[in-house]
Amino acid sequence: MSFADILDGLGGMGHFQKLSVAFLGIPLMMLASHNLLQNFTAGDSRHHCQIHITANDTHHANITRQLGADEHFLRIFIPMGGNKQAEKCRRFVTAQWQFLDPNATIGNDTIVETEPCADGWIYDRTVFTSTIVSEWDLVCEARALKQMAQSIYMAGVLIGSVLFGGLSDRFGRKALIVWCYLQMAVAGACTAFVPNFTGYCVLRFLCGMAMSGISINSVSLCMEWIPTKFRAIVGTFNGYCYTSGQFILAGVAYAIPDWRWLQLTVSLPFFVFFLYSWLLVESARWLAISGKPEQAVKGLKKAARINGRKKEGDKLSLEVLKSSMQKELSTTKSSHSMVDLVRTPAVRKISCGVSFVWFATSFAYYGLAMDLQNFGFNIYLTQLVFGAVDIPAKFISVMTITFVGRRFSQAASLILAGLCILANIFVPQDLSNLRLLFAVVGKGSLAASFNCAYIFSGELFPTVIRQSGMGLGGTMARVGSMIAPLVKMTGEVFPPLPLIIYGVAPIISGLAACFLPETRNIPLPETIEQVERQSQPSQEDEQQMKMLLPATTMNPSKTSG
Repeated sequence: MSFADILDGLGGMGHFQKLSVAFLGIPLMMLASHNLLQNFTAGDSRHHCQIHITANDTHHANITRQLGADEHFLRIFIPMGGNKQAEKCRRFVTAQWQFLDPNATIGNDTIVETEPCADGWIYDRTVFTSTIVSEWDLVCEARALKQMAQSIYMAGVLIGSVLFGGLSDRFGRKALIVWCYLQMAVAGACTAFVPNFTGYCVLRFLCGMAMSGISINSVSLCMEWIPTKFRAIVGTFNGYCYTSGQFILAGVAYAIPDWRWLQLTVSLPFFVFFLYSWLLVESARWLAISGKPEQAVKGLKKAARINGRKKEGDKLSLEVLKSSMQKELSTTKSSHSMVDLVRTPAVRKISCGVSFVWFATSFAYYGLAMDLQNFGFNIYLTQLVFGAVDIPAKFISVMTITFVGRRFSQAASLILAGLCILANIFVPQDLSNLRLLFAVVGKGSLAASFNCAYIFSGELFPTVIRQSGMGLGGTMARVGSMIAPLVKMTGEVFPPLPLIIYGVAPIISGLAACFLPETRNIPLPETIEQVERQSQPSQEDEQQMKMLLPATTMNPSKTSG
C-alpha cells in the first residue's frame, strides 16, 4: 500500500481536501493583484512642466489664471511637439505671449530658449488621481525608476523562491505559508504609508518575496494532500484562481484611483488569510519524510474525521504509514544535487530546453502584461480583456496537451506568441483595435505556454531530480520577469526594440522546445539512467543512417526508381 492509497482510504477528495483547496486558492486570487499592481499604482498620466511666470509678466496675472485651466493656451508657456501635444520635459524660459494668436509659429531664424522643468510638473488626473509617478515625479530624467521599481519587486520574487523553497523543506509548508501571509499583509499595508520612493522599493521587494513563498507553499501543501488522479483538476483550478484575480484587480483599481488606497485595499485581505491559516493542517507527507510520523498520523486522522471516515482513521498506525512511505523515503535519502541537471547529455539537453521555455514565457508575459497603457485603450478594460483571454487559452492548451502532445503545444504557443508581438511593430499606433488583438492573442498564447510548461517540465525530469528541475524552471521564469521591465528602457534608443526583444525570445525558445522529447502517454522516468537510456535509440538511428550513406553514394542505382 502506498501513501496515495492511504489518502484514498481516508476519503480521497473529501470535504477536508475540498476545504484545503478552497482556503489555499482564495489567496492566489490576490497574488495577481500584487503581480500586476504597478500597472495602476505607477500608471502614466499626461504631464507638462509647471507654468513659469517671471516678474516682468505680473501684468498678465489675470490672464494667466484663466490660461492655466485651458490647454489651448499652454503653447504660451510649453513648447508643442510634432503631435501637437505639450512637451513633457521642457518649458519656455519666458512666456511667449505672441502665441495667443493661434496662427503664430516659430520662424526658422527664431530661437526661443527653453529649460528643464525646474519647478515640477502638472499631471492630468482624469484617469489616476494619484500614482507613484505623479507623487514622486518619476518622469523625464527619472522615468527609468518606474521600471526599476517593478524589477526590484520581481527580484524579491526570485529571492523568495530560493529562500522560502529551501526553508519549507526544513520547517514545513504550513509554517512558511503562515509567515508569508503575515509578511505580505504587513509589507503591503506599510507600502501604502511609505513617505519616499526608496522605502517603497524596499517594501515592494518584501512583497515579492512573500508572493513567491505563498505561491510555492500553497501548491505544495495543496498537492500533497490531494490524491494523484485529482491533481490535474486542482492544478487547473489554482490556475483559474490567478486568472480570476486579474478581473478583481481591474474592478478594484477602477473603483480606487488613488494608489495608496489601492495598495492598502489589495493588502488587507492577507491579514484575514494569516488568521485562518493557523487552521490549515501540515502536509502529512512532509511530516513523515521529515521524521515526524506521529504528527503525520495525527494529521491523517483529522483529515479522516472531517471526511466522515473516522473508523478508517482510527485503524491507521505508525507501522502502516512507515511501510507505505518506504519508497519515498529511499528516494529522498538518495544523494542528488543541482549538478545532476547538467551532468549527463540527455538531462543536460532537457535542462537547457526547460530553461529557455520558462525564461521566454515569463519574460514576454510580463513584457505584455505590464504595458497595458501602450495599446491605446482604457486601461481597466484592457486589464479585463487580458484576464479573460486566459480562460479559453488555458482550456485550448489542455486539449492540445492531452490529444496532440506536450512538445507541439509548448512550441506552438511560444512561436505564436512571438509572432503576435512582432506583428505589432508593423501596426500603426492609430489602429488600436488591431494592436490590442495581436497583444491579446499573444498574451493568451503565453498563458497557454505557462500551463503547458508546468506539465511538460514535470514529465521530462526523472523523479530523483524532478523538484530540482522544476526549481530551475521557476528560477529562470523569475529571472525573465525581473529583466522584462528593464527591456522597456531600450525603447529610448530605438522605439520598436522592446517589441523585437519580447517577440524574438519566445520564438527562439519555441524552436528549442522542438528538440525536447515528447512525454504524452509515456510513463514518468524514475532515474537519470532511465532518461539517458530513452534517448539512446535516436542516437543509434543516426549512426545507422551515417553508415548507410556511403553505401548509397557508391551504388546510386539502389535509390533510382
